[in-house]
Amino acid sequence: MRSLRAILAASPAALVLLPTGVFAQSTVQPAPPQLATPTSDIIVTAQRREERAQDVPIAISAFSGQQLEQRNVKQAQDLYGSVPSLVVGNQGQAVRDVQSYSIRGQSTGFLASPAVAVYLAEVPLPASVNFNLQGSPGMFLDLENAQVLEGPQGTLFGRNTTGGAVLLVPKKPTNKFEGYIEGTAGNYNLRGIEGAINIPIISDVLMIRAAGAYRDRDGYTQDLVWNKSRDDVHYYTGRIGVMFRPTERFENYLMAYGTNSDNNGAGHIHRGWNYDLLKAVGFCSDTVPVPGLGVSCDVYRRQTQIADQNGPRKTRNAVDEFAKIKNWGITNTTSYELSDELTLRNIVSFQKLKDQFTVDQDGTPIQQYDTFILNNRFPSAPITGLSEFGLPLTPGNAYVNADPSFNLPEDNIKQFTEELQIQGNMLDKHLTFTAGGFYYNAKPDGLWGRHNLNFCPALFTGLCGLGSAYSGVTNKSKALYAQGTFDFGAVSPALENLRLTAGYRYTWDTVSGFSSSWRPNSDPTAPGTVICSSTGAIKPDATALADCRFDTVLKSKAPTWTFGLDYKPVQNLMLYGKVSRGYKAGGINTFAVHVETESFQPEKLTSYEVGFKSDWHVGSMPVRLNANYYYSDYKNVQRPAGDFNPATGAQGAQVLGATARIQGFEAEGSIRPIQGIEIGGNISYTDAKYKKFEQVVLSPAGQIACNSTIVGGNVIPVPEGSVADYSCNKFQFVTPWIINAHATVDIPIPERLGALSVFVNYSHVSSQNTSPLSPPSIGGVPVEPGVLLEGYGLLNGSIDWRNIGQTGVDASLFVTNLTNKLYRVSNSGVFQTLGVWSELYGEPRMYGLRLRYRFGG
Repeated sequence: MRSLRAILAASPAALVLLPTGVFAQSTVQPAPPQLATPTSDIIVTAQRREERAQDVPIAISAFSGQQLEQRNVKQAQDLYGSVPSLVVGNQGQAVRDVQSYSIRGQSTGFLASPAVAVYLAEVPLPASVNFNLQGSPGMFLDLENAQVLEGPQGTLFGRNTTGGAVLLVPKKPTNKFEGYIEGTAGNYNLRGIEGAINIPIISDVLMIRAAGAYRDRDGYTQDLVWNKSRDDVHYYTGRIGVMFRPTERFENYLMAYGTNSDNNGAGHIHRGWNYDLLKAVGFCSDTVPVPGLGVSCDVYRRQTQIADQNGPRKTRNAVDEFAKIKNWGITNTTSYELSDELTLRNIVSFQKLKDQFTVDQDGTPIQQYDTFILNNRFPSAPITGLSEFGLPLTPGNAYVNADPSFNLPEDNIKQFTEELQIQGNMLDKHLTFTAGGFYYNAKPDGLWGRHNLNFCPALFTGLCGLGSAYSGVTNKSKALYAQGTFDFGAVSPALENLRLTAGYRYTWDTVSGFSSSWRPNSDPTAPGTVICSSTGAIKPDATALADCRFDTVLKSKAPTWTFGLDYKPVQNLMLYGKVSRGYKAGGINTFAVHVETESFQPEKLTSYEVGFKSDWHVGSMPVRLNANYYYSDYKNVQRPAGDFNPATGAQGAQVLGATARIQGFEAEGSIRPIQGIEIGGNISYTDAKYKKFEQVVLSPAGQIACNSTIVGGNVIPVPEGSVADYSCNKFQFVTPWIINAHATVDIPIPERLGALSVFVNYSHVSSQNTSPLSPPSIGGVPVEPGVLLEGYGLLNGSIDWRNIGQTGVDASLFVTNLTNKLYRVSNSGVFQTLGVWSELYGEPRMYGLRLRYRFGG
């Protein structure tokens, strides 16, 4: 819980070495004459006053716009491995566009409010409910900088979070006529065009900046059924900002943005089946097929055999996938200096987010795990691996269970925020403070809906009835907050540079909404009926939307706070310590298949942190070293997981509560051994352990947990009514070790030819557990294959030639994953519940050439 700006400038590891400012109102200044720093200092307004990032006792990792370009950062995933304690990925979600942040073990929760909030121009981006999605692709366009803030946030701005915040700061209009136009081309038919223009309409009074980008790239996973490339990129985005300063004391910044993304979805790679489960439910048999239902298990084995032969870059879907996201918003920020000591600010925004996805997550023509299905086609011809076994047994060998009329979005949200602040700077700058109120309202902009085809027997491929679900959720939040910093130098000169920071916030949250879901009733004696997912009630199909519906209102409130001390015993060394309380609301489980799991409670976290920031010399070489240690006490950890109700045959999700402790350290360093060479890096270690993670088993089939027994080499589930203990499992979405090293080398060439530099970046991340419940194995017996993603290292680089021949033209040759490393980024995690195992793989080697022409200035 730090300020929107307080979170802006932090630095347990001011990990990157920034040549430009870290906040929209920041300005770059040279290092003080008495210190030749290894990198340009960053002047930030993190605590509502201008100061170097090295002087701010808050954890932050920041990248300038130039560094984002140098590192070819176009999406959140591109930051993974370069920021201490930050894990980025789709976190088990079915689509590539959903890239979520996890910081120090706190994840952006599926079905819950984010533990790590993403901001654009000081306003939280709209967050979907049915996915871990905030905003859309294209958010890294024309940024002044991007910052990752670690630990609880909220006492100075915006939404309260337990994990941190990611701040995207767009470039604001200036009083210069300038701009650029850029073209990009690369492998996988990469094509992109981007540009920006800054126009001072009335000098120092009215200024406009507009930017736009288009990006298109073929996918690297080929769908052999549909002859399409999955994992492709296709979006266009734009932003315009208007700055109005009629007087020295008044400023108004109006910003509008919009993005439209439309691609072919993710390429899930099939890996295997849970034959014990398939046999237990009668889907297949190794002897005589079950009459009227089962087939030989060879039909399932054949799908795995084909997938293994095709390898990790080819898939075979029963669904023609796609992913569509539309996101736009308007933000207005007004600042008025009431006096030399007081400033009034108001930030108001309105945004919309709409997402639609179709997903085949088992990666086979069998409809075992097709979680989101809209009005697209199914295969209309015999499929290899099915037809040879006499499947699908449908008229004309075609899939006939599509619903062409169904076209509802998974999320359709309109969001309004309002924030009023008063900022003060008194006692000759020895006292600074910010106080204000924040209001947040995100509600449905129409009905949400989805179809699914889960757990369809191979014999009925193309015939199973569609499951249906409709929902709508509203999140409202109100908060009052205040935070200040007092320098004891106001009391005595001997206490100069000893500072106390204290902040307090009180938040009121209301989550309300409904969900209605059902599946067709296969009982021939009850035609035209459905089975409600959570209650098992049998209702007429015509009235299912009302009959299977549940409504929930969940209210919560909580205080959060921060308290810290920092001290500079010498000029270039700062010691700091702080304790913070974080909180985020509970929510409604729109995927519930048990009455008991229809809602979940808030989570709270108390974090303790100590650290230092320093600049010094080894001989004549300037060196920077920052480090910190933190310990967090985490209560009611919201852990989303898959769920299955055998009594109703419904598949869904649940959100469980746990308690945990998380501790770790983060360090960042840099050195400039000679002029023109800069070497830097960071390292972090996250040690997260559950203290208690238990659940009463609701399923008659039981659940595999840490207290399951092993009989005859098989793991026996915990029976219904008993308590399942999951505390032995590794923490979800935590990469214990993250190590990064990077270097920039300026190549000496005549000034008239421009400036030439080489950048190299290597990141290594250790293994990551993706399952909230089932451990990879119990007592040496495999349980959930593939949930532990192996660690890997990626080597990226670029060669930049700026202002070629003094023409204003820049050229950049860039490459990511230079060694073409094959690595996994996601696992389905439903082997025990839905009987299938599939995975997503990371990007192969990507390279390209970027040309930019800069004008004006």
